[in-house]
Amino acid sequence: MTYTTGPRIKEMYITPIAIVDPPLLNAAGLHAPYALRTVVELVTEDGISGISEIPGNKDIDIALEASRALLIGKDVFQLNQIRHVLEGHFGTETAAQRGEAPWDQRKLVHIFSAVEVACMDIIGKITERPVVDLLGGKMRDHVPFSAYLFYKFEGAGGELGFNVDPNATGWAAARQASALNPAEIVAQAKAMCKEFGFQSIKLKGGAFEPRQEVDAIIALREAFGPDVPLRLDPNALWTVETAIKYGKEMEPILEYLEDPVRGQANMALVRKALKTPLATNMCTTSFDDIPNSIAVGSEDIILSDHHFWGGLRSSMTLAGICETFGRGLSMHSNSHLGISLAAMVHLGAALPSMKYVLDTHYPWQSDEIIVGGRLKFEEGSVAVPQGSGLGVELDREALAKLHQNYLACGLTKRDDEIEMQKVVPGWKFQSVRW
Repeated sequence: MTYTTGPRIKEMYITPIAIVDPPLLNAAGLHAPYALRTVVELVTEDGISGISEIPGNKDIDIALEASRALLIGKDVFQLNQIRHVLEGHFGTETAAQRGEAPWDQRKLVHIFSAVEVACMDIIGKITERPVVDLLGGKMRDHVPFSAYLFYKFEGAGGELGFNVDPNATGWAAARQASALNPAEIVAQAKAMCKEFGFQSIKLKGGAFEPRQEVDAIIALREAFGPDVPLRLDPNALWTVETAIKYGKEMEPILEYLEDPVRGQANMALVRKALKTPLATNMCTTSFDDIPNSIAVGSEDIILSDHHFWGGLRSSMTLAGICETFGRGLSMHSNSHLGISLAAMVHLGAALPSMKYVLDTHYPWQSDEIIVGGRLKFEEGSVAVPQGSGLGVELDREALAKLHQNYLACGLTKRDDEIEMQKVVPGWKFQSVRW
């Protein structure tokens, strides 16, 4: 098919969904029984469809609806123009608009990443090339991920709430089991690594006082030995003094320590005191943050996320900046399904180097919206999807079902503090706790 002016967007479909999420604990509180996602589908005048998936939020969904009139008629190849139009309407965003919660709340980066991924899915289909080739080409056929452990209450989420299926086995049983102490964290890790073949482990901290979480890291080292890299993420809840104290204790154990403290200045103080590399997805989260990051030396590794850095191409730009300034680059994750995972895999396959394997919440999710069901992990890695574009297609029946979940569950945004208060009355999020 030959285009003289480029394939233009004719339709834009925005579908909020709710996916089952277990009662996972974190610095901001407790995951709700459902996690929200939004699926965006763009369709060209020739009927070619491109899809994407972003974290769900009513305000972002409203902004996506507002962007529809700006996008209809636009050439899907002209992504620079599309971004310029969206910036003109929504304005630019500052790092402060990210907020103090462990998740990002900025609108423009969400909207453009959704539009860009869907456009690149279409471009790939038109050119009959995978998205990884649109990012410069494949550096690896399989993209490795890390086991992502959480402290959690017993339960599977969704309509079951905290109820447990007594007939579940293997990872399905571990996914709904409690993990509130080092022994239970180790049990969770063993089940997850056995099921998915992960060869490195990350623990989401910030749920309990530091001594307990450090003891869990020590228990993981004893259980898995020195050849399995370990990571800990307290989500910036520690003071500088706490981070240095426990960071020194964990120096022989950790591959990296993620966001032990809040802000670039505090991260720089900890980084100077420790031999362990520091990683972040909280203190350096936009290109505007990078000059000061370099000036003060706030981290060694940036955990990118195409949903929050403005898309796949921006993430490749970030990779170049990290290489220039001697930063490592890995990838942050959120509760996601297969469209996001496919995009992450294409990006991961295109990165020039990958010293630190990527994060993913995917084992914690049980729903799916892509044809053929959930993507497979082999030895902790996901193969780059075959075919043009993202290489995954929308399961419309599953999408309709999960949209009904959204309508029925009543959630419109993520609020882990409110969920935690249902279990611990009066509980409040604190930006620094220990």
